[in-house]
Amino acid sequence: MSQTDPSQMKRSQQIREMYRITREADRLFGLKLLLAVVIGAAIGVGLMMILPAHGVFQVIFEVIGGLLGAFILGLLYFSRRSQRAAYARIEGQPGAAVAALGMLRRGWTTTPAVAFNRNQDIVHRVVGPPGVVLIGEGDPKGVRALLDTEKKKTRRVLPETPIHELVAGNGEGEIPLPKLSGKVMKLGRQVTGGDLTEIFQRLKALDAQRGAAPIPKGPMPTSMKGQRGNLRGK
Repeated sequence: MSQTDPSQMKRSQQIREMYRITREADRLFGLKLLLAVVIGAAIGVGLMMILPAHGVFQVIFEVIGGLLGAFILGLLYFSRRSQRAAYARIEGQPGAAVAALGMLRRGWTTTPAVAFNRNQDIVHRVVGPPGVVLIGEGDPKGVRALLDTEKKKTRRVLPETPIHELVAGNGEGEIPLPKLSGKVMKLGRQVTGGDLTEIFQRLKALDAQRGAAPIPKGPMPTSMKGQRGNLRGK
């Protein structure tokens, strides 16, 4: 698998890479995309046909409607299917949750692998409007133990800050990767900008106490932020 970060590619490279990845997951993707474009064009033409225009103006409207319909429906289908393929590609990899959290907008700070064990159960930390969000991935038992330990450490330096715990995965009570960033954002605003400054300072001190720690084995999947922004602009 290529380790190139999509967010560092040019727009045309991003689109080609997304198409390649999606077609690897679904060999009929090209035909399905073409079908979506054709259906979109038909819908656009049909909508323009109801306008009270005649002659050359009617033809112009139908052409414009067909092009817009093809572009919009094709873009929506391409974006949705490619994003699904991207999530499927990183599913099960250590650090997959970090890639999914790359979909968070500005105002969120993600620190990967603040805690992990030899079985590659990992806890990541997100700081943003809800306060501190600890996100675990891996074996449920190992992740729960890591989350409990990391929450206690965080609580010692941030006794008044809301601390949330989530587990990424497809099991009961876990958050699937495609829904992870949305779940984090839905936690709401519980701290102010001034609070965040102090939170970062205290967490920096906490992280300094950890000392040097080995990085979990295996490459971390790259952020999916480029997957989101490559079609609609950054």
